[in-house]
Amino acid sequence: MNIRDSVLSSENKVSKDTLKLSAYVKDSSHPLIDRLESFEDIMSLEIGDTSMSRSRSLERDYDLRQVYLKFEGDNPTGTQKDRIGFAQVYDALRRGYDTLSLATCGNYGASVALATNLAGLKCNIYIPKNYHTERLGEMEKLGANIFRLGDSYEEAVMKSSEAAVENEWYDANPGGENTSLQITSYSQIAYEIYDQLRDAPKFCAVPVSNGTLLAGIYRGFVSLHKRGKTSRIPRFIAGSSVFKNPIVYSYNKKLEKCVDLNPAMIKETKINEPLINWHSFDGEEALYALQQSNGLAYNISDQKMKKMAAYLAKRESMKVLPASTAGLLGLLACHEAEPLEPDRFVVILTSKN
Repeated sequence: MNIRDSVLSSENKVSKDTLKLSAYVKDSSHPLIDRLESFEDIMSLEIGDTSMSRSRSLERDYDLRQVYLKFEGDNPTGTQKDRIGFAQVYDALRRGYDTLSLATCGNYGASVALATNLAGLKCNIYIPKNYHTERLGEMEKLGANIFRLGDSYEEAVMKSSEAAVENEWYDANPGGENTSLQITSYSQIAYEIYDQLRDAPKFCAVPVSNGTLLAGIYRGFVSLHKRGKTSRIPRFIAGSSVFKNPIVYSYNKKLEKCVDLNPAMIKETKINEPLINWHSFDGEEALYALQQSNGLAYNISDQKMKKMAAYLAKRESMKVLPASTAGLLGLLACHEAEPLEPDRFVVILTSKN
């Protein structure tokens, strides 16, 4: 099985200033508070503040108005995962851990591997034994230790968490104690959107897998609205692979809780792998966001995602991972079903290709 949860063009480049700060962080002879401040400076230099541009092509070709593309591929490893990867490493450094443990199918592992490399911490990454990610070489080059355990991502998470408890490592896996930290990290996307639009969009369309990203952006907009910064909270659109995501399934079935899917029914492909799972670790949070925002959820085929990625490359000169277009395709499906009135719409594109 050749699963590619990967960003082919990422070179994990960081600035010279970041490398100087990294040398200081790694030097344990300095006071911890100063090392933490330096790592915060690294995060300020490298993470977030990703570009958001208006897509005239989508507006003209699909008869929409004011569609904005928020491109998370601007992060150093090319995905939104850098936001939570660096936040976890900062938390581990602050709490005195020297080793982090996590499971991945590619992108998250690359993010944490880069962050631990810059912080001078050890990184143990668990990958399902039958998975082959093109990001494996990046992780190893950054000094991460790779373990092949488990038949599925969910099983690899469990084994990674068990090893963290047994060895007193920092558990950087999704769900549980990390949910709050990761949601807070992703909430920064809402603040960045507000900085540019000065209000909330009508819809915010997001690809979903574990659900943490959508939940975090929702929480960010809730905070902005409660503080009187925005006139509304956007409606959220979740897009994921056809019948292979618990959040989309549970929401469309009008279930109160996010239910697990039958693992035997989950089939990975090179296109859908970043989106699918039988258990969404932050599914409850994402489902709540969809319920509270009167959102919508769509099943998107591999063919449509691949076609949309090609469209964005041609019409917007944006090289994105096909799975990143799931939210955008959900927005277009919504518009096709019932034409949307002119307003502002934001689409999150999670990864570059």
